[in-house]
Amino acid sequence: MTTTRWLDAEEALAWRAWVDLNAQLSARLNRELQAASGLSLSDYEILVALTDDDVPDHSLRMFELGERLQWEKSRVSKQVSRMEARGLLERRHCADDRRGAFVDLTEAGQAAIDAAAPSHVALVRELFFEGLDGEQVRSLGKFATGVLARLADGS
Repeated sequence: MTTTRWLDAEEALAWRAWVDLNAQLSARLNRELQAASGLSLSDYEILVALTDDDVPDHSLRMFELGERLQWEKSRVSKQVSRMEARGLLERRHCADDRRGAFVDLTEAGQAAIDAAAPSHVALVRELFFEGLDGEQVRSLGKFATGVLARLADGS
């Protein structure tokens, strides 16, 4: 039988702060983004994924988009359908895989992210980075990279 190694008081405080920060920050970013641009945070995440420098022709397979965002297949499909109805994306069938599809960024989708990005980035800077010095930003990046590496390893 394995004994649970419980969080100490300091770890528990840090963990709760992280959970609360993540929830409150996501909610605030979503509200502000919708008010400023009409895009949800989910819309924005998909548009960012499709406009990454490493995405040729602003097109990804549905499964690739899901992997990038760490979303379930049904969530990707529903979100893409909502965005497709608004003209931000187009779904294109894959000739090599009858069940597969590509998600393509439209001109309207590009215009939407171009319009939304400046105020969204300013809000991220204000809410998240304001008050941090360079060393704190580097430490935060190192911390996040380490956690992501452990998640990728399955540990």
